[in-house]
Amino acid sequence: MANANVRVRFCPSPTGNPHVGLVRTALFNWAFARHHGGTMVFRIEDTDAARDSEESYRQLLDSLRWLGLDWDEGPEVGGPHAPYRQSQRMDIYRDVAQKLLDGGYAYPCYCTAEELDARRELARREGRPSGYDGQCRTVTPEQKAVYDAEGRQPIIRFRMPDEPITFTDLVRGELTFTPDNVPDYGIVRATGAPLYTLVNPVDDALMEITHVLRGEDLLSSTPRQIALYKALIELGIAKEIPAFGHLPYVMGEGNKKLSKRDPQSSLNLYRERGFLPEGLLNYLSLLGWSFSADQDVFSVAELVEKFDVEDVNANPARFDVKKAEAINADHIRRLDEKAFVEACEPWLKAPYADWAPEDFDRAAWEAIAPYAQTRLTVLSDITANVDFLFLKEPAADEASWTKAMKGDPAALLTTARARLEAADWSSPDSLKDAVLKAGEEHGLKLGKAQAPVRVAVTGRTVGLPLFESLQILGRDRTLARIDAALSKLAG
Repeated sequence: MANANVRVRFCPSPTGNPHVGLVRTALFNWAFARHHGGTMVFRIEDTDAARDSEESYRQLLDSLRWLGLDWDEGPEVGGPHAPYRQSQRMDIYRDVAQKLLDGGYAYPCYCTAEELDARRELARREGRPSGYDGQCRTVTPEQKAVYDAEGRQPIIRFRMPDEPITFTDLVRGELTFTPDNVPDYGIVRATGAPLYTLVNPVDDALMEITHVLRGEDLLSSTPRQIALYKALIELGIAKEIPAFGHLPYVMGEGNKKLSKRDPQSSLNLYRERGFLPEGLLNYLSLLGWSFSADQDVFSVAELVEKFDVEDVNANPARFDVKKAEAINADHIRRLDEKAFVEACEPWLKAPYADWAPEDFDRAAWEAIAPYAQTRLTVLSDITANVDFLFLKEPAADEASWTKAMKGDPAALLTTARARLEAADWSSPDSLKDAVLKAGEEHGLKLGKAQAPVRVAVTGRTVGLPLFESLQILGRDRTLARIDAALSKLAG
């Protein structure tokens, strides 16, 4: 049942290039919001000045727009809860941190890193939980004066409750965390800079987020945030605790979690290879969710109509490049002819194309496009498939030449040239018959006979339908390329 009150958020940090796991999170939030007619909030978590960059920020916006994942509130859109970049909300975090201190929900912690390490090591040796032990929960004014005199700069810790925290995860069901496993945690650095543990739930509270859908790696932080939410509600800052759903890990090669450093994780890789946004989104949606038992290919509109986070599987999902390519190929075939021609345009010019702009023949391209559409896996494949039409000479591929030019290729090519010269060039069937007859004269079936012709004309052993390709290339250019191949063989 649709719920227009649904408010979700996508809140990446602008560090590095966008990766597919991040996009999967954005997609599930977007699909959930659109399914319910709710609101998608796009927020930038850029409080880490050492790692964040404006270039990454711009890439995030550009990537979401390319994918068609629009947002209702956020950068360049605005909204009632602006600003949507955390670096511009520092006064808000300072104010909330002070209210938590004043209300007794948080306290200053003067423990040094060395002291913390020593106590953790002792706890491990004694078989006790090694999280923060609450040392500074009850610092007296006298102890504070001593710490201040020593020049210690305290962090601010949130005071966790002493009872278990239970919540129902939308993906994993009911979960319980005991106090031993969720110790008091830092929310503000000694420098006064707020930590993710504070700013993320504060923003969710102020932006009235109803559902937090995020990666499984953040599951352990959820009980801490629920406790903080309860404090924010008591302080009148938050209205309610959002529902949480933790999405399964995306695994790479060797069943390891796919990381930013894995080559296949980069969104830019798929964009540059010529994945369609619809094809990539279709595949990413299958990482933890399924449309139906017998259908893997569907439109974005169909995804929105059917998606529900409660149908997400908690088990890790493996990223399979081959399956992603197969689904993308299906989406390429679904395009109408005009959309396909337009989608290929970027790969028919520099830096992808080696031919001069003036050698590009639009009529020839539009004539061959229908034959190419049924064979592409990604749009960038188009360049090598049609370059024979626009290069002055076919691509030099010595491996293809060696493979095709076996036996007595010169005799076969001479016969094929003569028959092609006399053929009816208004019909691909006539050209096929010419090469078939040439092969028969030399005791070769069509497959063997056409291989030298294909390499002579296109430069490669594999490509688009040969006889339609010859017809579009034209009689004079085809015969000239066969002549050039014969000269090379005679060489």
